[in-house]
Amino acid sequence: MIKGILFDVDETLVYYEGYDHREWFEEWVRPVLEKEGIKIDYETYRKTVSGELPRSYVRKLGIDPVKMWRIIDRTNLEYRKKLAEEGRIKAFGDVGALKVLKEMGLKLGAVSNASQENTEFVLKLFNLLEYFDVVVGKDYSNIDGVKPSPYLIIKALKALNLKPEEVLVVGDSLHDVLAGHRAGAKVVNVTRFGKVEGADYYVENIWELVELVKRLGT
Repeated sequence: MIKGILFDVDETLVYYEGYDHREWFEEWVRPVLEKEGIKIDYETYRKTVSGELPRSYVRKLGIDPVKMWRIIDRTNLEYRKKLAEEGRIKAFGDVGALKVLKEMGLKLGAVSNASQENTEFVLKLFNLLEYFDVVVGKDYSNIDGVKPSPYLIIKALKALNLKPEEVLVVGDSLHDVLAGHRAGAKVVNVTRFGKVEGADYYVENIWELVELVKRLGT
Protein backbone atom coordinates (compact mmCIF):
# COMPACT_ATOMS: atom_id res chain seq x y z
CA MET A 1 0.00 0.00 0.00
CA ILE A 2 1.44 3.33 -1.09
CA LYS A 3 0.93 6.22 1.33
CA GLY A 4 3.49 8.71 0.05
CA ILE A 5 5.73 9.73 -2.83
CA LEU A 6 9.12 11.45 -2.59
CA PHE A 7 10.04 13.41 -5.70
CA ASP A 8 13.39 14.59 -6.92
CA VAL A 9 12.97 18.15 -8.27
CA ASP A 10 15.57 19.21 -10.88
CA GLU A 11 15.14 17.32 -14.18
CA THR A 12 12.19 15.42 -12.67
CA LEU A 13 9.67 18.24 -12.15
CA VAL A 14 11.52 21.23 -13.62
CA TYR A 15 14.39 21.81 -16.02
CA TYR A 16 16.77 24.60 -16.99
CA GLU A 17 16.86 25.66 -20.61
CA GLY A 18 20.38 26.08 -22.00
CA TYR A 19 22.09 25.07 -18.74
CA ASP A 20 25.69 23.94 -19.12
CA HIS A 21 27.36 22.67 -15.94
CA ARG A 22 30.92 23.71 -16.78
CA GLU A 23 29.90 27.07 -18.18
CA TRP A 24 27.88 27.78 -15.01
CA PHE A 25 30.84 26.90 -12.81
CA GLU A 26 33.37 28.97 -14.77
CA GLU A 27 31.20 32.06 -15.23
CA TRP A 28 29.22 32.11 -12.00
CA VAL A 29 30.83 30.02 -9.30
CA ARG A 30 34.59 30.25 -9.74
CA PRO A 31 34.77 34.09 -9.59
CA VAL A 32 32.70 34.23 -6.38
CA LEU A 33 34.71 31.47 -4.70
CA GLU A 34 38.00 33.13 -5.62
CA LYS A 35 36.81 36.42 -4.08
CA GLU A 36 36.39 34.44 -0.85
CA GLY A 37 39.88 32.98 -1.19
CA ILE A 38 38.64 29.55 -2.27
CA LYS A 39 40.39 27.98 -5.24
CA ILE A 40 39.02 24.77 -6.72
CA ASP A 41 39.26 23.47 -10.27
CA TYR A 42 36.23 22.34 -12.25
CA GLU A 43 37.11 18.63 -12.29
CA THR A 44 37.37 18.45 -8.51
CA TYR A 45 34.08 20.32 -8.18
CA ARG A 46 32.41 18.06 -10.77
CA LYS A 47 33.53 14.94 -8.94
CA THR A 48 32.03 16.16 -5.65
CA VAL A 49 28.73 16.80 -7.42
CA SER A 50 28.72 13.48 -9.29
CA GLY A 51 29.43 11.53 -6.13
CA GLU A 52 32.88 10.36 -7.24
CA LEU A 53 34.19 12.33 -4.26
CA PRO A 54 32.34 13.28 -1.05
CA ARG A 55 31.25 16.90 -0.64
CA SER A 56 33.65 17.13 2.32
CA TYR A 57 36.65 16.10 0.17
CA VAL A 58 37.67 19.76 -0.22
CA ARG A 59 38.81 19.73 3.43
CA LYS A 60 41.93 18.01 2.11
CA LEU A 61 42.56 21.15 0.05
CA GLY A 62 42.28 23.36 3.13
CA ILE A 63 38.74 24.46 2.24
CA ASP A 64 35.84 24.51 4.69
CA PRO A 65 33.20 22.48 2.78
CA VAL A 66 30.22 24.08 4.52
CA LYS A 67 31.47 27.57 3.75
CA MET A 68 32.15 26.59 0.14
CA TRP A 69 28.74 25.02 -0.42
CA ARG A 70 26.90 27.91 1.21
CA ILE A 71 28.65 30.27 -1.24
CA ILE A 72 27.86 28.00 -4.19
CA ASP A 73 24.22 27.71 -3.16
CA ARG A 74 23.83 31.47 -2.77
CA THR A 75 25.33 31.91 -6.22
CA ASN A 76 23.03 29.23 -7.58
CA LEU A 77 20.02 31.11 -6.25
CA GLU A 78 21.12 34.26 -8.06
CA TYR A 79 21.61 32.21 -11.22
CA ARG A 80 18.15 30.64 -10.88
CA LYS A 81 16.58 34.06 -10.39
CA LYS A 82 18.23 35.28 -13.60
CA LEU A 83 17.05 32.23 -15.54
CA ALA A 84 13.54 32.68 -14.14
CA GLU A 85 13.48 36.32 -15.30
CA GLU A 86 14.51 35.13 -18.76
CA GLY A 87 11.84 32.42 -18.78
CA ARG A 88 14.48 29.69 -18.98
CA ILE A 89 13.31 27.61 -16.01
CA LYS A 90 10.51 25.36 -17.20
CA ALA A 91 8.15 22.96 -15.48
CA PHE A 92 7.51 19.73 -17.33
CA GLY A 93 4.03 19.61 -18.85
CA ASP A 94 2.90 16.76 -16.61
CA VAL A 95 3.37 18.43 -13.21
CA GLY A 96 -0.40 18.92 -13.04
CA ALA A 97 -0.48 15.25 -12.03
CA LEU A 98 0.77 16.31 -8.57
CA LYS A 99 -2.69 17.70 -7.85
CA VAL A 100 -4.24 14.33 -8.72
CA LEU A 101 -1.79 12.48 -6.47
CA LYS A 102 -2.69 14.79 -3.58
CA GLU A 103 -6.39 14.24 -4.23
CA MET A 104 -5.71 10.50 -3.95
CA GLY A 105 -4.76 11.13 -0.32
CA LEU A 106 -1.02 10.64 -0.73
CA LYS A 107 1.59 12.51 1.27
CA LEU A 108 4.08 14.16 -1.07
CA GLY A 109 7.67 15.15 -0.38
CA ALA A 110 10.30 16.91 -2.46
CA VAL A 111 13.89 15.79 -1.84
CA SER A 112 16.75 17.60 -3.55
CA ASN A 113 20.53 17.85 -3.37
CA ALA A 114 20.08 21.57 -4.02
CA SER A 115 19.77 23.85 -1.00
CA GLN A 116 16.43 24.31 0.76
CA GLU A 117 16.18 27.85 -0.57
CA ASN A 118 16.99 26.87 -4.16
CA THR A 119 14.54 23.99 -4.07
CA GLU A 120 11.69 26.04 -2.66
CA PHE A 121 12.42 28.84 -5.14
CA VAL A 122 11.76 26.70 -8.21
CA LEU A 123 8.74 24.98 -6.67
CA LYS A 124 7.20 28.36 -5.81
CA LEU A 125 7.93 29.58 -9.33
CA PHE A 126 5.35 27.15 -10.70
CA ASN A 127 2.98 27.09 -7.70
CA LEU A 128 4.05 23.54 -6.90
CA LEU A 129 5.07 24.13 -3.28
CA GLU A 130 1.45 23.82 -2.13
CA TYR A 131 1.35 20.15 -3.14
CA PHE A 132 4.21 19.10 -0.86
CA ASP A 133 3.85 18.16 2.78
CA VAL A 134 7.61 18.41 3.22
CA VAL A 135 10.53 19.82 1.23
CA VAL A 136 14.01 18.57 2.10
CA GLY A 137 17.07 20.22 0.62
CA LYS A 138 20.79 19.89 1.31
CA ASP A 139 21.55 19.71 5.04
CA TYR A 140 24.65 21.70 5.98
CA SER A 141 24.95 19.75 9.22
CA ASN A 142 25.60 16.63 7.12
CA ILE A 143 27.21 17.93 3.96
CA ASP A 144 27.89 14.40 2.68
CA GLY A 145 24.28 13.36 3.26
CA VAL A 146 23.17 14.22 -0.28
CA LYS A 147 21.87 11.58 -2.69
CA PRO A 148 23.07 8.85 -3.38
CA SER A 149 23.24 8.78 0.44
CA PRO A 150 19.84 7.80 1.88
CA TYR A 151 20.08 10.57 4.51
CA LEU A 152 17.71 13.08 2.88
CA ILE A 153 15.20 10.37 1.98
CA ILE A 154 15.19 9.11 5.59
CA LYS A 155 14.83 12.69 6.84
CA ALA A 156 11.76 13.15 4.63
CA LEU A 157 10.27 9.84 5.75
CA LYS A 158 10.58 10.90 9.38
CA ALA A 159 8.94 14.25 8.66
CA LEU A 160 6.02 12.48 6.94
CA ASN A 161 5.86 9.73 9.59
CA LEU A 162 6.02 7.06 6.90
CA LYS A 163 7.95 3.80 6.56
CA PRO A 164 10.19 3.13 3.54
CA GLU A 165 7.88 0.37 2.29
CA GLU A 166 4.97 2.85 2.25
CA VAL A 167 6.56 5.25 -0.26
CA LEU A 168 7.84 5.46 -3.80
CA VAL A 169 10.96 7.51 -4.52
CA VAL A 170 10.66 9.18 -7.94
CA GLY A 171 13.59 10.64 -9.88
CA ASP A 172 15.55 10.82 -13.09
CA SER A 173 19.05 9.77 -11.99
CA LEU A 174 21.11 6.91 -10.65
CA HIS A 175 21.55 8.96 -7.45
CA ASP A 176 17.79 8.79 -6.90
CA VAL A 177 17.76 5.03 -7.46
CA LEU A 178 20.66 4.42 -5.06
CA ALA A 179 19.36 6.77 -2.36
CA GLY A 180 15.87 5.27 -2.49
CA HIS A 181 17.10 1.70 -2.29
CA ARG A 182 19.56 2.48 0.49
CA ALA A 183 16.66 3.95 2.47
CA GLY A 184 14.68 0.74 1.91
CA ALA A 185 12.13 2.20 -0.54
CA LYS A 186 11.02 1.22 -4.05
CA VAL A 187 12.15 3.59 -6.80
CA VAL A 188 10.41 4.87 -9.91
CA ASN A 189 12.63 6.14 -12.71
CA VAL A 190 11.07 8.86 -14.87
CA THR A 191 12.70 8.17 -18.23
CA ARG A 192 12.65 11.70 -19.64
CA PHE A 193 16.36 11.52 -20.39
CA GLY A 194 16.76 7.78 -20.74
CA LYS A 195 16.40 4.71 -18.59
CA VAL A 196 18.48 4.31 -15.41
CA GLU A 197 19.25 0.71 -14.55
CA GLY A 198 18.21 -0.64 -11.18
CA ALA A 199 14.87 1.09 -10.62
CA ASP A 200 11.85 -0.95 -9.57
CA TYR A 201 9.45 0.77 -11.95
CA TYR A 202 9.72 2.93 -15.06
CA VAL A 203 7.37 5.66 -16.25
CA GLU A 204 7.70 8.18 -19.07
CA ASN A 205 5.94 10.93 -17.13
CA ILE A 206 4.06 11.75 -13.93
CA TRP A 207 0.67 10.84 -15.44
CA GLU A 208 2.01 7.31 -15.88
CA LEU A 209 3.07 7.45 -12.23
CA VAL A 210 -0.57 8.15 -11.27
CA GLU A 211 -1.62 4.98 -13.08
CA LEU A 212 1.19 3.00 -11.44
CA VAL A 213 0.09 4.13 -7.98
CA LYS A 214 -3.50 3.13 -8.78
CA ARG A 215 -2.29 -0.36 -9.73
CA LEU A 216 -0.17 -0.68 -6.60
CA GLY A 217 -2.97 0.55 -4.34
CA THR A 218 -3.20 3.39 -1.82
